[in-house]
Formats: sequence, C-alpha cells, structure tokens
Amino acid sequence: MIHSWDPDEFRRAGHHLVDLLADRLKTLPDGPVWQPVPEAERTALRTDRLPDAPTGPEALAAEFAARVMPHPMGNGHPAFFGWVNSSPHPAGVLGEFAAAAMGPSVAGGDQSGVHLEYGVVSQLADLVGYPAGAGLLVSGGSTASLTALAAARHAAALADGWDDRAEGLAGRPALVAYASGETHSCVRKSAELLGLGGVRVIPGEGRFDIVALRAAVRADRAAGLRPFAVAASAGTVNTGLIDPLDELADLCAEEGLWLHVDGAYGAFGRLDPELAEAYRGLERADSLALDPHKWPGVPVGCGAVLVADPDILRATFSAVAPYLRNAPGEGFGGGTWLAELGFEQSRPFRALPAWMTLRAMGRDGLTELVVRHRRQARELAATLTALPDFTVAAEPGLSVVCFRHEPAGMSQPEVDELNRRIPARTQTSGTVFLTGTVLDGRPVLRTCVLNRDTGPAHLARIPAAVREAAETLREEAP
Repeated sequence: MIHSWDPDEFRRAGHHLVDLLADRLKTLPDGPVWQPVPEAERTALRTDRLPDAPTGPEALAAEFAARVMPHPMGNGHPAFFGWVNSSPHPAGVLGEFAAAAMGPSVAGGDQSGVHLEYGVVSQLADLVGYPAGAGLLVSGGSTASLTALAAARHAAALADGWDDRAEGLAGRPALVAYASGETHSCVRKSAELLGLGGVRVIPGEGRFDIVALRAAVRADRAAGLRPFAVAASAGTVNTGLIDPLDELADLCAEEGLWLHVDGAYGAFGRLDPELAEAYRGLERADSLALDPHKWPGVPVGCGAVLVADPDILRATFSAVAPYLRNAPGEGFGGGTWLAELGFEQSRPFRALPAWMTLRAMGRDGLTELVVRHRRQARELAATLTALPDFTVAAEPGLSVVCFRHEPAGMSQPEVDELNRRIPARTQTSGTVFLTGTVLDGRPVLRTCVLNRDTGPAHLARIPAAVREAAETLREEAP
C-alpha cells in the first residue's frame, strides 16, 4: 500500500530531524573527529534489502539516527584538516532541504531556480574578480574543468575551420593541453575523457615554469601537434600554490591558447587584501572553475564553471530535443536553457543552498573567513618550525601547511616511512584528522584549515597527536 505523508506528518518528521541534527552539531566538537564504521554496520549498510512494507517517518528517523548519523566523514569537526573539505554552513543545509522540497529540474524556463542560478553565478564571479560572460553551476570542480576543456576544444576546432562535434577528432592533429606538476588530477581525467590522451605536464617547482611551457608549446607545434589549452591553478590542493596567472595570460594570448584556471579551492583567496596581487591575471582567463562547496561552505555538490565568451558554452553543448522547444515568450519560456550550457539535462536546484549560504555569510563574512584561515595556517607553520622534531616542508600556501615529523636518532628512510604511516594513525585516533602527500619525492604530512569553527585549541592538538601516532608506530615496528 502506498503511503504518502500528509503535511502534518511531514511537519513532525521535519521538526524531529532538525532537532536530531541540531543536537548532533552541538555535541560534535566534543566527540572524535572520525571513527571507522563497525564491520557489522558497514556490511548491513551495503547489503540491506529494501523492505516490502513502507517505513514510517518515526522509524526512518530512528534508523538514520542509529545507523547513518554516527558515522560521518568527519569534515564537520573543527579538528578535521583533511584534503579540502569544509563543513556546510547551516544556512546552506536549510537551503538544501528547501531545494529538495521544491524539487525542480533547473534545466530552463521561467522559474525561480533558473533566475537564481544566473544571480549566484554572477555573485561568484564578482567575489573573485572574474568578468564572466556566462557560467553554470555544476557538481564540483572536476565537472567544471571538464566543461571548460570541452569548450576549449570546441573553440580550437572552430578556430581551425572544423567542427569537433560533427566530425570527431579522427584525422586531425592531436590537441595538446598543458598542466603543471600540481595541476589537479581532474584536468588529466578531463583530457582523457575528451579523447585528448591526457595532458603535457611541464616540469618545475610546482608552479608553471613559463620558459619551459613556451618551449614545449613551440616544440609541439613544430612536431605537427595542435597546442590548444593551458590549465593553471589559483591555489593548488596539494600546497596552495598560485600559478603566475598574468604571465600565463600573456603567453596564451601570444600563442593562441585557451587559459583555464582551476580556482576550485583557491580562487576565493583573492578576498584577502594581502593576497590579491597574487591573483593578477585571473580576470584574463578564458574559463575558471570554482567550488562554492569548499571555502564558502555551501553543501557538497555545488561547483561553478565561468567563461569569458558568452556564446561558447551553448556552441559546445546545445542539443535541444523537439519536445523541449518553446518559442521565446510563450508558455514556460523559450530561448536558451541552462541545460544547453553544459552536459546535464536534469539539473538540481544547486543555486538555492549556494544563495542562502552566500547571503548568510556576506562578502565581509567570507573575507573574514579567508583571512582567518590563512592566518591560522601561518601560525601553525610557525609553531611547528619552533619545535625541534618538526620541519615545515613548504611555505604555507593559502590555508595549507605541509610538514614532516623528524624524531632524533632515525635514518632518513625510517623518517620517510614514519611520515607515510602517520596520517592513517592520526585519523583512527579521532583526535585530529590529517592527510599525507608527497613533496620532492618524500612523504609529508598535510593540514588544510577550512572549518569555520577551527580555533587555536584545535590547531594545538596537531603536534601531540602526531608525536603520539609516531610513538605508537615505532613501538609496533618489528
């Protein structure tokens, strides 16, 4: 029997769920950052059969509270320093709830979701100082970069007098995109999906080497290849490095290349007045990827792709079925739909949680957040530098700090292996959540400060937690 909740049932269930979540948020900082899901529960979550009978609202809430809510990723905790994952702003959580209740497909037409998305895209562009001609909310930075590189490929084909959409790539000179050693892996995956065979990585010290890039472009062109795009970074995930964007824009203009900037994490750093000059040239990019679900704290599933050319996204993606055609000004609305600007036809209402989060923070609140997190990263680096058994491995970039724990009396291979194993041990301890990476061929520990509630006490946990993990690992060693 189908059971549709009436408005009163929905109200009771909603109030109960909000109470559960509010209590969870209140007690979360006092608990472990992360804990492994018990084996029995992990198996049950993966293999449970769908019950035959409907489950009522009270039972659903009870199951959620007992089985799902206690085992989160951990990014809501102020001592979570892993990768680039913030916690969602409460306003965004409410926006996600309201967006799901409205339940539109924001493909196009005369509806609030469409108009709000145009507004949010414009606000995001304004926040980072990018004069977008067009843009779209997508699932995240990976989809944003894929969308941008597809547009770059199409623009290159049109510039050469052919149409990649109609003709494919066979028989044409191989298209080449360029990346640095720290360009996000989504750029390589995007190039592979687009049939480009990956990207050309320019060796260097993390940031783009302009001289080496220019030489590679000219060598590839002389070899009969078709250089077409450069994928730069406005703050890498690994260390927070910002590429020399103005110099790259000059080179791309000279060589006829599309400049794409991955600013998913770092472009919001431009809000810090002390750092604004490092972003000079960002406004000259052909495309820009942003992740409102990173630094601003919009719930996960909200990225953005911005482009300078107002027509290129539609030229790259538009394919309108007859049943979707409406004459302009008639009925639900004609003209260009948002679905024509990207790959998705069914599109969730991403704009509402983004709009509510951005309005709840305001420009001043977002600026204060960026400035505070950058300051906290510098303070952490200074604290670690002052300790005899820690070494900061790279100048703090944005809110990322990379460092090594180097106890006395250990050989270099032993220190490397210790630093490789420490992140997993800190994660299971529940005290802090650190991750690892590799710099200059050696394992290092990595923290990213991105939680609104992170304070000095949470940062102060890091040295002790690392030392405790290292001591346990050394005791366990054969």
